[in-house]
Amino acid sequence: MIKLRNFLVKFLATGLGVGLSPKAPGTLGTLVAIPLFWYVTFAQNIQSLLFIFFFTLAACLIAELAGPLLGKTDSPHIVIDEIAGFLVTVVWLPRTWQTVVFGFILFRIFDITKPGPIGYLEKKIPGGIGVVVDDLLAGILANVILQTVYSHTSWLGAQLL
Repeated sequence: MIKLRNFLVKFLATGLGVGLSPKAPGTLGTLVAIPLFWYVTFAQNIQSLLFIFFFTLAACLIAELAGPLLGKTDSPHIVIDEIAGFLVTVVWLPRTWQTVVFGFILFRIFDITKPGPIGYLEKKIPGGIGVVVDDLLAGILANVILQTVYSHTSWLGAQLL
């Protein structure tokens, strides 16, 4: 039973295994989030928020459990945090290819560079929450920029009614 639990934790933490890639595991993990983007942008606002909330709670728990199994608290192979962060990036935005592309680029830039409080909190908060919090902040920052672009331009495509 423990072997099955450990397998499931690793499988989910690594974004169905893509996080085990030797190159760019975080980027590949973010790509895993794109199918979930379709659900998040299709669901009603409260459903989207609830889904992201519970996914994020699960991501914190899974990251906490996966750290020892992967040999490091914030192992680069843990990418469930990137999935949660990307979902925050695209929530309440139109379901267009532009949202996916610009959201992906912005999120990865903020997740990699960790400007300001993103990098600070990543270092200060321990365990699974610390693994996930920097990606959530990167997602929030990217979402604010995308919401601003969406409200003032047509770069992200047509507004959903």
